[in-house]
Amino acid sequence: MATGGGGRYGALVIVLHLAGRVPIGGRPALESFLAEAKPFYERPGGIRVRLQWDRAEPTRFVEIMEYADEATYLADQERVAGDPEMGAWLRRWHALLDGPIEVSVWDDAPVG
Repeated sequence: MATGGGGRYGALVIVLHLAGRVPIGGRPALESFLAEAKPFYERPGGIRVRLQWDRAEPTRFVEIMEYADEATYLADQERVAGDPEMGAWLRRWHALLDGPIEVSVWDDAPVG
């Protein structure tokens, strides 16, 4: 993702990984939900949402949230903690999952 002096947004990118599972047969429901939720998630600007599926375990996924910079990441964390509309989206999301979510936050590093 990073090239030269920065990432996709021209600066260091912060990447949030939300790793989890859906029930067997739950993949279409999660994909449909994220297609609906993505405009809300990305609305503040400087945020990009992606989804990846594990090829070896088809119920396992990683939802990837890419933030343009630290300020965007911190503002979105405040939105997660206190915005009622975000809370409603997250409750719908959690209802689609099979078990807990593993959250990790990563920084892009320039490598060339």
